[in-house]
Amino acid sequence: QVQLVESGGGLVQAGGSLRLSCAASGRTFSSYAVGWFRQAPDKERVFVATINWSGGRTLYADSVKGRFTISRDNAKNTVYLQMNSLKPEDTAVYYCAVRIGFGASDTTAYNYWGQGTQVTVSS
Repeated sequence: QVQLVESGGGLVQAGGSLRLSCAASGRTFSSYAVGWFRQAPDKERVFVATINWSGGRTLYADSVKGRFTISRDNAKNTVYLQMNSLKPEDTAVYYCAVRIGFGASDTTAYNYWGQGTQVTVSS
């Protein structure tokens, strides 16, 4: 069992930055790949970024590539999502999730999810 808690969301103007954190419980966190997803009102949850267990492999959605950076600190059981050059269309609830194995962009591939953190980007 892994418990995940996201934090760092908030209200920011377009062009601004936020850093989201995903803190995990459990001694085996370093074994998991971690993904970030987001869900806007009345839309499905979609992939944002993922990182493998070591941090050596990452993957991004085209919509955030070059603006967002995913990283992890296994000593702190935490994964980060640095979001720069934010746009109003980035407004959503952001979720982190974990799975055994490689990172994946499919929500169904993940076993445990956090409760989400709201990001709102004003124009």
